[in-house]
Amino acid sequence: MLDNATQSRLLQLYPMLRELPAAELESLVASAIVMHVPAGTVVFDENQSCQGFPLLLSGSIRVIKSTPSGRELQLYRVVSGESCILTSSCLLGHTRYQARGIAEQTLEIVLLPASAFHTLLGNCEAFRNYVFHLFSDRITDLMQLVSAVAFQKLDQRLAKLLINKASPVRATHQALADELGSAREIVSRLLKGFAEQGWVKLGREQIEIADAASLKKFSEL
Repeated sequence: MLDNATQSRLLQLYPMLRELPAAELESLVASAIVMHVPAGTVVFDENQSCQGFPLLLSGSIRVIKSTPSGRELQLYRVVSGESCILTSSCLLGHTRYQARGIAEQTLEIVLLPASAFHTLLGNCEAFRNYVFHLFSDRITDLMQLVSAVAFQKLDQRLAKLLINKASPVRATHQALADELGSAREIVSRLLKGFAEQGWVKLGREQIEIADAASLKKFSEL
């Protein structure tokens, strides 16, 4: 059961739920649970069954695909006001997760039971549209990721990643490598090359963008 403050935040972040009749909203609130998940926690993992439909009130989740050797590729992020298409896919297809979700910061999640998800999908057009738009947006993101991995060199992808972040970029070389699905040593070497070009200035766990225009031009070659 959600308290009034949590329910208010939920409806503000997920306005499609406001279209539910009062009795249905009351039933949904009664069945939902609030979860607080510490940063660094594996929220879901490969081959795990899905426990419900998460609505994120705060924090963010990195969704990654990993290899047995430990290499990772970030597929997308989930932030407040969003949910996870892998979870939707698992619930719709009655399948298990095919990737891992990791809490980047402490999470506050409202978890809807699978039964509530299916009821909303069948009875609430606004919720159904939300889920379909979520699929559309994520598929576009994943197609862009596939294109970048297949057709762009790693140094161009790194340049694009840097210019899409606020300067200074507060991240370790390992964290950047994880986002790109590469190795830390390779990313460190590329960053050193960028620094020699005068495009960035390297510091301890941070990177200052010194020449954003040159980085952007290079990423678009």
